[in-house]
Amino acid sequence: MLTGDPNDEDVSLFDAEEDAGKKSKSNIKHPVASFFHLFFRVSAVFVYLLCGFYSRSFIACMVTIILLLSCDFWTVKNITGRLMVGLRWWNQVDDDGRSHWVFESKGSGKPQASNSEARIFWIGLIVCPVLWVVFVFSTLLSFNIKWLPVVIMGLVLQGANLYGYVKCKVGGKTNLKNMATNYFGRQFLKQALSKEEES
Repeated sequence: MLTGDPNDEDVSLFDAEEDAGKKSKSNIKHPVASFFHLFFRVSAVFVYLLCGFYSRSFIACMVTIILLLSCDFWTVKNITGRLMVGLRWWNQVDDDGRSHWVFESKGSGKPQASNSEARIFWIGLIVCPVLWVVFVFSTLLSFNIKWLPVVIMGLVLQGANLYGYVKCKVGGKTNLKNMATNYFGRQFLKQALSKEEES
């Protein structure tokens, strides 16, 4: 994994109390983080779906959805990913002005996050961007173009978090395009070899 600047000692990836290995009675160690991980993103989806019923003001609905999406982006990127699955990503600009993306994951010697929290994290992280993709297509097909910037904003913000955490999970140095190419190449080779054996 890529690591941050060694001079950045004031920002630790994991809490001291988490590293101490405190056991909790519940399977979910961070219930508040788990709640807010889902609250903002699910609320944004519900506001988008139901805003026509409770408000006639497009601007009020749009601002509410974008505020919820922004709160979700910040919460997931800075808090819930670190607490629930031990992953963190950010952009760092060096002294030369070059931008570097940094992807961190918790080391193998430290206590792992609970399976329940990891499941909540990944399900919430994957399902909501898929919903925003559906909303983009439904907005285009229904010619409801005024909502297009809102649904694209939802897709971009939640898709960015999904991409960042997938990079953290898979490995910061691993190129996702190369992984996909290798996977499909192996599948093609297996299929070609199985057809040769049949003939």
